[in-house]
Amino acid sequence: MKSPELKKGTLGYACDLDKVDPITMLDYTATAKKAGFDAIWVFDHFHPWHHTNAVESHSWIWMTTALERVTQIPFGTAVTAPILRYHPALIAQAFGTMQAIYGRRVILGVGTGEAMNEIPLGYAWPSMDERRERLIEAVKIIRRLSTEEFVNFSGKYFTLKNANLYMKPDLPIYIAGMGPKMAEVAGKFGDGFITSNQPIQHVKNVLFPAIKEGARSEGKEFENIAKVTELDVSYDEDVEKAIQSAKRLGSSFTHIAHTDPISDPREIEKLDEMVTAKQLTERYAVSNNPDDHIKKIEQLFHTGFDHIYIYSVSPNENKCLEMYRTKVLPYFKALEK
Repeated sequence: MKSPELKKGTLGYACDLDKVDPITMLDYTATAKKAGFDAIWVFDHFHPWHHTNAVESHSWIWMTTALERVTQIPFGTAVTAPILRYHPALIAQAFGTMQAIYGRRVILGVGTGEAMNEIPLGYAWPSMDERRERLIEAVKIIRRLSTEEFVNFSGKYFTLKNANLYMKPDLPIYIAGMGPKMAEVAGKFGDGFITSNQPIQHVKNVLFPAIKEGARSEGKEFENIAKVTELDVSYDEDVEKAIQSAKRLGSSFTHIAHTDPISDPREIEKLDEMVTAKQLTERYAVSNNPDDHIKKIEQLFHTGFDHIYIYSVSPNENKCLEMYRTKVLPYFKALEK
Protein backbone atom coordinates (compact mmCIF):
# COMPACT_ATOMS: atom_id res chain seq x y z
CA MET A 1 0.00 0.00 0.00
CA LYS A 2 1.18 3.50 -0.76
CA SER A 3 1.24 6.02 2.04
CA PRO A 4 -0.22 9.52 1.84
CA GLU A 5 2.03 12.51 2.26
CA LEU A 6 2.84 11.82 5.91
CA LYS A 7 6.46 12.89 5.90
CA LYS A 8 9.03 11.91 8.50
CA GLY A 9 9.76 14.44 11.22
CA THR A 10 6.33 16.04 11.04
CA LEU A 11 3.73 16.96 13.64
CA GLY A 12 0.00 16.33 13.57
CA TYR A 13 -2.95 17.64 15.58
CA ALA A 14 -5.50 15.39 17.30
CA CYS A 15 -9.21 16.18 17.26
CA ASP A 16 -11.09 15.00 20.33
CA LEU A 17 -14.78 15.10 19.50
CA ASP A 18 -15.59 14.31 23.16
CA LYS A 19 -14.77 17.73 24.48
CA VAL A 20 -16.20 20.38 22.13
CA ASP A 21 -19.04 20.67 19.63
CA PRO A 22 -18.27 19.72 16.02
CA ILE A 23 -18.30 23.31 14.71
CA THR A 24 -15.75 24.44 17.29
CA MET A 25 -13.56 21.47 16.45
CA LEU A 26 -13.72 22.40 12.77
CA ASP A 27 -12.43 25.84 13.77
CA TYR A 28 -9.60 24.33 15.81
CA THR A 29 -8.68 22.10 12.88
CA ALA A 30 -8.49 25.03 10.48
CA THR A 31 -6.39 26.95 13.01
CA ALA A 32 -4.08 23.94 13.43
CA LYS A 33 -3.50 23.73 9.70
CA LYS A 34 -2.74 27.46 9.47
CA ALA A 35 -0.38 27.08 12.43
CA GLY A 36 1.66 24.56 10.44
CA PHE A 37 0.54 21.14 11.61
CA ASP A 38 1.08 18.56 8.85
CA ALA A 39 -1.77 16.12 9.53
CA ILE A 40 -5.05 15.80 11.42
CA TRP A 41 -5.96 12.77 13.54
CA VAL A 42 -9.53 12.08 14.64
CA PHE A 43 -10.61 10.08 17.71
CA ASP A 44 -13.47 7.65 17.02
CA HIS A 45 -15.74 7.11 20.04
CA PHE A 46 -19.38 6.36 20.81
CA HIS A 47 -19.23 7.37 24.49
CA PRO A 48 -16.86 10.15 25.53
CA TRP A 49 -14.06 9.67 28.04
CA HIS A 50 -15.78 12.13 30.39
CA HIS A 51 -19.34 12.98 31.32
CA THR A 52 -19.04 16.56 32.59
CA ASN A 53 -19.61 19.07 29.76
CA ALA A 54 -19.08 16.29 27.21
CA VAL A 55 -20.32 16.04 23.66
CA GLU A 56 -19.80 13.28 21.08
CA SER A 57 -19.91 13.50 17.30
CA HIS A 58 -19.73 10.67 14.80
CA SER A 59 -16.11 10.80 13.71
CA TRP A 60 -16.53 9.73 10.07
CA ILE A 61 -19.21 12.31 9.35
CA TRP A 62 -17.18 15.01 11.06
CA MET A 63 -13.99 13.90 9.28
CA THR A 64 -15.64 14.12 5.86
CA THR A 65 -16.74 17.69 6.61
CA ALA A 66 -13.26 18.59 7.87
CA LEU A 67 -11.59 17.09 4.80
CA GLU A 68 -13.73 19.42 2.69
CA ARG A 69 -12.82 22.52 4.68
CA VAL A 70 -9.18 21.79 5.50
CA THR A 71 -7.43 20.86 2.28
CA GLN A 72 -4.10 19.32 1.29
CA ILE A 73 -2.96 17.68 4.53
CA PRO A 74 -3.71 14.02 5.49
CA PHE A 75 -6.46 12.97 7.89
CA GLY A 76 -6.46 9.71 9.84
CA THR A 77 -8.54 7.99 12.50
CA ALA A 78 -6.83 7.39 15.84
CA VAL A 79 -8.46 4.98 15.95
CA THR A 80 -11.46 3.13 14.52
CA ALA A 81 -12.17 -0.25 16.15
CA PRO A 82 -13.32 -2.82 13.55
CA ILE A 83 -14.31 -5.41 16.11
CA LEU A 84 -18.02 -5.11 17.02
CA ARG A 85 -20.02 -1.98 16.27
CA TYR A 86 -18.31 -1.46 12.92
CA HIS A 87 -18.27 -4.28 10.38
CA PRO A 88 -14.96 -4.20 8.47
CA ALA A 89 -16.71 -4.30 5.08
CA LEU A 90 -18.63 -1.13 5.94
CA ILE A 91 -15.40 0.50 7.10
CA ALA A 92 -13.82 -0.37 3.74
CA GLN A 93 -16.81 1.11 1.92
CA ALA A 94 -16.91 4.29 4.02
CA PHE A 95 -13.18 5.01 3.81
CA GLY A 96 -13.09 4.04 0.15
CA THR A 97 -15.76 6.68 -0.42
CA MET A 98 -13.70 9.27 1.44
CA GLN A 99 -10.65 8.36 -0.60
CA ALA A 100 -12.61 8.58 -3.86
CA ILE A 101 -13.58 12.16 -2.96
CA TYR A 102 -10.43 13.40 -1.18
CA GLY A 103 -7.68 11.23 -2.65
CA ARG A 104 -4.69 9.85 -0.80
CA ARG A 105 -5.17 12.16 2.16
CA VAL A 106 -7.15 9.50 4.03
CA ILE A 107 -5.51 7.12 6.53
CA LEU A 108 -7.44 4.33 8.24
CA GLY A 109 -6.12 3.91 11.77
CA VAL A 110 -7.51 0.81 13.52
CA GLY A 111 -7.22 -0.68 16.99
CA THR A 112 -8.75 -3.14 19.43
CA GLY A 113 -11.03 -0.51 20.97
CA GLU A 114 -12.43 0.30 24.39
CA ALA A 115 -15.45 -1.01 26.25
CA MET A 116 -17.03 2.45 26.42
CA ASN A 117 -17.67 2.32 22.66
CA GLU A 118 -18.98 -1.23 22.39
CA ILE A 119 -20.86 -2.21 25.56
CA PRO A 120 -23.46 0.61 25.23
CA LEU A 121 -24.55 -0.95 21.93
CA GLY A 122 -25.30 -4.27 23.59
CA TYR A 123 -22.05 -6.15 23.01
CA ALA A 124 -20.19 -8.19 25.60
CA TRP A 125 -16.64 -6.99 26.13
CA PRO A 126 -14.26 -9.60 24.67
CA SER A 127 -10.85 -10.59 26.00
CA MET A 128 -7.76 -8.90 24.61
CA ASP A 129 -6.90 -12.05 22.66
CA GLU A 130 -10.32 -12.08 21.01
CA ARG A 131 -10.16 -8.40 20.18
CA ARG A 132 -6.74 -8.90 18.58
CA GLU A 133 -8.06 -11.83 16.54
CA ARG A 134 -11.08 -9.78 15.46
CA LEU A 135 -8.87 -6.91 14.35
CA ILE A 136 -6.63 -9.20 12.29
CA GLU A 137 -9.67 -10.70 10.55
CA ALA A 138 -11.02 -7.20 9.92
CA VAL A 139 -7.79 -6.01 8.31
CA LYS A 140 -7.69 -9.12 6.11
CA ILE A 141 -11.28 -8.43 4.99
CA ILE A 142 -10.55 -4.78 4.19
CA ARG A 143 -7.44 -5.78 2.19
CA ARG A 144 -9.31 -8.44 0.22
CA LEU A 145 -12.29 -6.22 -0.55
CA SER A 146 -9.83 -3.61 -1.78
CA THR A 147 -8.17 -5.94 -4.28
CA GLU A 148 -10.55 -8.79 -5.13
CA GLU A 149 -13.98 -9.24 -6.72
CA PHE A 150 -16.94 -10.91 -4.95
CA VAL A 151 -15.12 -12.01 -1.84
CA ASN A 152 -16.08 -15.00 0.30
CA PHE A 153 -14.64 -15.06 3.79
CA SER A 154 -15.38 -17.49 6.60
CA GLY A 155 -13.51 -16.47 9.71
CA LYS A 156 -13.91 -17.11 13.39
CA TYR A 157 -15.79 -13.82 13.84
CA PHE A 158 -16.69 -12.38 10.42
CA THR A 159 -18.28 -13.79 7.27
CA LEU A 160 -18.56 -12.46 3.73
CA LYS A 161 -20.74 -13.98 1.03
CA ASN A 162 -19.80 -12.79 -2.46
CA ALA A 163 -19.20 -9.30 -1.12
CA ASN A 164 -17.93 -6.80 -3.66
CA LEU A 165 -16.81 -3.20 -3.31
CA TYR A 166 -17.53 -1.32 -6.51
CA MET A 167 -15.01 1.38 -5.60
CA LYS A 168 -11.75 -0.30 -4.65
CA PRO A 169 -9.91 1.74 -2.02
CA ASP A 170 -6.12 1.79 -1.74
CA LEU A 171 -6.07 2.66 1.93
CA PRO A 172 -3.00 2.86 4.10
CA ILE A 173 -3.90 0.98 7.30
CA TYR A 174 -2.14 1.97 10.52
CA ILE A 175 -2.58 -0.42 13.44
CA ALA A 176 -2.52 0.83 17.03
CA GLY A 177 -1.03 -0.92 20.02
CA MET A 178 0.59 -0.50 23.42
CA GLY A 179 2.30 -3.89 23.80
CA PRO A 180 4.48 -6.26 21.79
CA LYS A 181 1.70 -8.50 20.45
CA MET A 182 -0.13 -5.60 18.77
CA ALA A 183 3.16 -4.08 17.62
CA GLU A 184 3.98 -7.36 15.87
CA VAL A 185 0.50 -7.39 14.31
CA ALA A 186 1.14 -3.86 13.01
CA GLY A 187 4.45 -4.92 11.48
CA LYS A 188 2.87 -7.96 9.87
CA PHE A 189 -0.44 -6.57 8.61
CA GLY A 190 -0.16 -2.78 8.71
CA ASP A 191 1.37 0.05 6.73
CA GLY A 192 1.96 1.95 9.96
CA PHE A 193 1.95 1.65 13.74
CA ILE A 194 0.27 4.03 16.20
CA THR A 195 0.92 4.18 19.92
CA SER A 196 0.44 6.69 22.72
CA ASN A 197 2.65 8.15 25.46
CA GLN A 198 4.80 5.05 25.96
CA PRO A 199 8.07 5.08 27.96
CA ILE A 200 11.10 5.49 25.71
CA GLN A 201 12.75 2.23 26.79
CA HIS A 202 9.52 0.30 26.21
CA VAL A 203 9.39 1.68 22.68
CA LYS A 204 13.05 0.90 21.91
CA ASN A 205 13.33 -2.47 23.62
CA VAL A 206 9.83 -3.92 23.19
CA LEU A 207 7.62 -2.21 20.62
CA PHE A 208 10.05 -1.50 17.80
CA PRO A 209 11.63 -4.99 17.89
CA ALA A 210 8.13 -6.50 17.76
CA ILE A 211 7.22 -4.36 14.73
CA LYS A 212 10.47 -5.47 13.08
CA GLU A 213 9.68 -9.14 13.74
CA GLY A 214 6.18 -8.80 12.31
CA ALA A 215 7.45 -7.00 9.23
CA ARG A 216 10.21 -9.56 8.68
CA SER A 217 7.69 -12.42 8.77
CA GLU A 218 5.94 -10.90 5.75
CA GLY A 219 9.09 -9.91 3.88
CA LYS A 220 8.63 -6.22 4.69
CA GLU A 221 11.17 -3.67 5.84
CA PHE A 222 10.90 -2.14 9.31
CA GLU A 223 11.84 1.24 7.86
CA ASN A 224 8.79 1.15 5.57
CA ILE A 225 6.35 0.84 8.48
CA ALA A 226 5.33 4.37 9.50
CA LYS A 227 5.78 4.81 13.24
CA VAL A 228 3.38 7.29 14.81
CA THR A 229 2.80 8.29 18.41
CA GLU A 230 0.42 10.52 20.33
CA LEU A 231 1.84 13.06 22.76
CA ASP A 232 -0.63 14.52 25.26
CA VAL A 233 -0.02 18.16 26.15
CA SER A 234 -1.48 20.95 28.23
CA TYR A 235 -0.33 24.55 27.97
CA ASP A 236 -1.20 27.75 29.77
CA GLU A 237 0.81 30.73 31.02
CA ASP A 238 -0.45 29.69 34.46
CA VAL A 239 1.13 26.26 34.92
CA GLU A 240 -1.34 25.32 37.67
CA LYS A 241 -4.19 25.81 35.20
CA ALA A 242 -2.35 23.60 32.70
CA ILE A 243 -1.90 20.87 35.31
CA GLN A 244 -5.50 21.05 36.47
CA SER A 245 -6.77 20.80 32.91
CA ALA A 246 -4.47 17.82 32.30
CA LYS A 247 -6.28 15.92 35.07
CA ARG A 248 -8.69 14.67 32.40
CA LEU A 249 -5.81 12.45 31.24
CA GLY A 250 -6.03 10.44 34.46
CA SER A 251 -8.28 7.76 33.01
CA SER A 252 -5.86 7.26 30.14
CA PHE A 253 -2.87 7.20 32.49
CA THR A 254 -4.18 4.27 34.49
CA HIS A 255 -5.11 2.20 31.37
CA ILE A 256 -8.08 0.77 33.28
CA ALA A 257 -10.56 2.21 30.81
CA HIS A 258 -8.55 0.64 27.95
CA THR A 259 -8.67 -2.86 29.39
CA ASP A 260 -11.64 -3.24 31.77
CA PRO A 261 -15.38 -3.41 30.92
CA ILE A 262 -16.04 0.18 32.02
CA SER A 263 -18.44 1.94 29.66
CA ASP A 264 -20.10 4.68 31.72
CA PRO A 265 -18.33 8.05 31.25
CA ARG A 266 -19.35 8.99 34.79
CA GLU A 267 -17.27 6.09 36.10
CA ILE A 268 -14.35 6.73 33.75
CA GLU A 269 -14.26 10.34 34.90
CA LYS A 270 -13.64 9.26 38.49
CA LEU A 271 -10.30 7.74 37.44
CA ASP A 272 -8.92 11.25 36.94
CA GLU A 273 -8.47 11.57 40.69
CA MET A 274 -5.99 8.68 40.70
CA VAL A 275 -3.28 10.65 38.89
CA THR A 276 -0.90 13.15 40.53
CA ALA A 277 0.54 16.38 39.19
CA LYS A 278 4.00 14.80 39.24
CA GLN A 279 2.84 11.88 37.11
CA LEU A 280 1.23 14.23 34.62
CA THR A 281 4.26 16.48 34.19
CA GLU A 282 6.65 13.52 33.90
CA ARG A 283 4.73 11.59 31.25
CA TYR A 284 3.09 14.37 29.25
CA ALA A 285 4.07 17.83 28.03
CA VAL A 286 2.26 19.79 30.73
CA SER A 287 4.03 23.11 31.06
CA ASN A 288 3.91 26.86 30.51
CA ASN A 289 7.36 26.70 28.89
CA PRO A 290 7.45 26.00 25.11
CA ASP A 291 10.92 24.50 25.50
CA ASP A 292 9.45 21.69 27.62
CA HIS A 293 7.08 20.82 24.77
CA ILE A 294 9.95 20.91 22.27
CA LYS A 295 12.07 18.64 24.47
CA LYS A 296 9.32 16.00 24.77
CA ILE A 297 8.82 16.01 20.99
CA GLU A 298 12.56 15.80 20.31
CA GLN A 299 12.86 12.77 22.58
CA LEU A 300 10.19 10.97 20.58
CA PHE A 301 11.78 11.78 17.22
CA HIS A 302 15.17 10.64 18.53
CA THR A 303 13.55 7.40 19.68
CA GLY A 304 12.62 6.65 16.09
CA PHE A 305 9.07 7.87 15.58
CA ASP A 306 8.37 9.29 12.13
CA HIS A 307 5.36 11.39 13.05
CA ILE A 308 3.97 12.72 16.33
CA TYR A 309 0.47 14.05 16.79
CA ILE A 310 -0.32 16.43 19.61
CA TYR A 311 -3.42 15.87 21.75
CA SER A 312 -4.07 19.05 23.70
CA VAL A 313 -6.16 19.17 26.86
CA SER A 314 -5.19 22.78 27.49
CA PRO A 315 -7.59 25.06 29.38
CA ASN A 316 -7.63 27.40 26.37
CA GLU A 317 -7.11 25.58 23.08
CA ASN A 318 -6.51 28.70 21.02
CA LYS A 319 -3.70 29.76 23.37
CA CYS A 320 -2.08 26.35 22.94
CA LEU A 321 -2.40 26.48 19.16
CA GLU A 322 -0.92 29.97 19.08
CA MET A 323 2.03 28.88 21.23
CA TYR A 324 2.67 25.94 18.89
CA ARG A 325 2.37 28.24 15.86
CA THR A 326 4.90 30.73 17.16
CA LYS A 327 7.29 28.62 19.26
CA VAL A 328 7.15 24.87 18.67
CA LEU A 329 6.32 24.33 15.00
CA PRO A 330 8.87 26.88 13.66
CA TYR A 331 11.59 25.06 15.59
CA PHE A 332 10.83 21.74 13.87
CA LYS A 333 10.14 23.33 10.48
CA ALA A 334 13.66 24.78 10.61
CA LEU A 335 15.08 21.29 11.17
CA GLU A 336 13.34 20.01 8.02
CA LYS A 337 15.29 22.44 5.81
